[in-house]
Amino acid sequence: MTREQSDRVKDVWGSRSPFDRGGQWDVRVDVALAEGLSEADVDGWVRSACVLCSNGCGCDIAVKDGRMVGIRGRADDAVNRGRLGPKGLYASWQGMSAPDRLTTPLIRAGDDLVPASWDDAMDRIVQRSRALLEETGPLSHAFYTSGQLFIEEYYALAVVGKAGVGTPHMDGNTRLCTATAASSLKESFGADGQPACYDDIDECDALFLYGHNMAATQTVLWSRVLDRLEGPRPPRLVVVDPRETPVARRADVHLPVRPGTNLALMLALVREVLENGWTDDDFIAAHTIGVDELRAHASEWTPERAADVCGVDARDIRKAARLFGTAERPLSTVLQGVYQSSQATASACQVNNLHLLRGKIGHPGAGLLQMNGQPTAQNNRECGADGDLPGFRNWENGEHIAELAELWGVDPLKIPHWADPTHAMQLFRFAEQGSIRFLWISATNPAVSLPQLARIRDMLASDGLFLVVQDLYLTETAELADVVLPAAGWGEKTGTFTNAERTVHLSEKAVDPPGEARPDLDIFLDYAQRMDFRRDDGSPLLEWTGPEDAYRAWQECSRGRPCDYTGISYDDLRRESGIRWPRRAGESRSTDRLYADGVFSSRADYCETFGHDLLTGAAVGAEAFKALRPDGRALLKSAPYAGPHEPPDDEYPLRFTTGRSVFHFHTRTKTGRTPELVEAAPSVWVELAASDAAARDLANGDVVEVRSRRGRIVAPVRLTDIAPGTVFAPFHYGYWDAPEGAEQRHPTAANELTITEWDAVSKQPVFKTAAVQVVRAGGVS
Repeated sequence: MTREQSDRVKDVWGSRSPFDRGGQWDVRVDVALAEGLSEADVDGWVRSACVLCSNGCGCDIAVKDGRMVGIRGRADDAVNRGRLGPKGLYASWQGMSAPDRLTTPLIRAGDDLVPASWDDAMDRIVQRSRALLEETGPLSHAFYTSGQLFIEEYYALAVVGKAGVGTPHMDGNTRLCTATAASSLKESFGADGQPACYDDIDECDALFLYGHNMAATQTVLWSRVLDRLEGPRPPRLVVVDPRETPVARRADVHLPVRPGTNLALMLALVREVLENGWTDDDFIAAHTIGVDELRAHASEWTPERAADVCGVDARDIRKAARLFGTAERPLSTVLQGVYQSSQATASACQVNNLHLLRGKIGHPGAGLLQMNGQPTAQNNRECGADGDLPGFRNWENGEHIAELAELWGVDPLKIPHWADPTHAMQLFRFAEQGSIRFLWISATNPAVSLPQLARIRDMLASDGLFLVVQDLYLTETAELADVVLPAAGWGEKTGTFTNAERTVHLSEKAVDPPGEARPDLDIFLDYAQRMDFRRDDGSPLLEWTGPEDAYRAWQECSRGRPCDYTGISYDDLRRESGIRWPRRAGESRSTDRLYADGVFSSRADYCETFGHDLLTGAAVGAEAFKALRPDGRALLKSAPYAGPHEPPDDEYPLRFTTGRSVFHFHTRTKTGRTPELVEAAPSVWVELAASDAAARDLANGDVVEVRSRRGRIVAPVRLTDIAPGTVFAPFHYGYWDAPEGAEQRHPTAANELTITEWDAVSKQPVFKTAAVQVVRAGGVS
């Protein structure tokens, strides 16, 4: 075991520990402490896991004199074996102790937000909520949450919204991040849940990353890949990304696809696997349906045709397909480059199809990870605080609704299953139109993260909308609120959460929250009590007194479902550093890989969805689904290629795409308050290919204006090896980054440019494809 306190900004991925396929990844404990402190100075260490990406790295919080003073990776945690990335090492604890934390509720008085007591703030919320429920009913209410809360909090919010208020208007910023991950898994396999696990990185002989810049989004996982690449039998690496990222620079095949053309490339890869006979025909016949339709959709997509549409070399398409088609243990990961682009679900499903065609799923080193971007996005989907039903239940299955109604003690008609749940973009549209008049936002900042921001700011500031914001800081969104509730954050409350590979961690309370800030669970329970939400027998809807009560209720909700937590207790999580679901009551071992037996979650009485047409989004429906007789088989689903929503033209000739910096997370609520990370990436930039810059007489460092039909940003240009015709900007930077009084002169939020379009199935917004022009910024410094 080694210990490292090196500068993780200059050395993002740390030292190498090469290992062979099937070998053991070494332990390396990363530590960061407040200046002048040593580990001997710490009063105690408190068990937790990092919440600044979807990796879920086990860690311990250092506490001294009642304050967080540092962090160290946990050596016995299988996810990270002690390692931490720059965000976890620096921002996790420093971001919690910034001097501008919200410490008291605020209520609006004219143009100002003024301090108030909790009773005053909650009374104002409850009075408005009751009045609207009496006046217009539950459709007046909406809840928009995060990928940052704990299981206990998501489940409380789901019960409050669905069985208390009875509104279908519930979603989270997971819709922006990983809704397509869930949709693609449901469409192919019948239910959400990652088939593979991180241990497959240790076992694979070929690794395919589709739109997944792992080096920036999951730094510790990329360290694990780097250690395999440096080992004696490295996996072959294929990367699909328009940018030459650190991941792409290590690739055996890099496919710099044009934004918006993923499906064409994916169908070409499927065609090559089919045409070259690299299929497991026995597996296909026994465990899948739909191969003939898939073959028909893929047949026209020769490598040459896909190369012409996607801007890549046909020889590289063939090489990538051969690597997949001949690998013994191929592992695939997918992220935002697919999820936030055109025809997202259809494209992601082709990754599933490739593995199904070869029968390479559920075995060591052979499988797929439809990755998450946020630390607790999986729990939002599991618990139903977004557009899903708790426990991966099916909105169209009356028996599933009845199960929840019995659990919650309410009439099934109270649960809003009479219409499709409202996805985020439609939710904000309803707020804009005035039918949603009460909006509660928790732990997210849509005034920076949503597309077409000028429109979002106007609707959030509307006089007709009563806006509640629950957060750690006075974000751009909170500044527009009618009531602001100060929330406790990471390390200031107890709860559980699940990472992208189904590993559950317990995060214990290490310190008290500042001032009057309260845990999100306490806030939701307080609202339910003040609203007097009750079961049909007259007892309170939620009788929980703390997080462990809420967790036990969630365990019961998950019983018998794909995400079964009944065999994972708080005591188990205190004893084991990370446990994968499912682990059922009475079991002492988890299921590491799903579908190893070739039986999928597609039985009509069990599945999470009856599916959709991947082109139009139209629901298949129960009767048509049953007629397919999936009966535990996977579905090989596809769609014809339609192209990007907004292709380039003469006026806007370039393709704009967004992404992440390795040093920041989302809208920088925590990382923007961390000196090391702010110094590493202080402000927005844009990336251009050298040829595109030369055509505009631009040099590295010149300040440019990037303009779309919706807005503009101004930033210095970086000349990189990005695909010609493409412009990139990180989406983290909001309006508080601009110089004082210069918001209109020097806008920095990338989502000023993005379009209000979304995938037909997942309803995930399209951040990766917009048409823009780039010119030198006159008079801007």
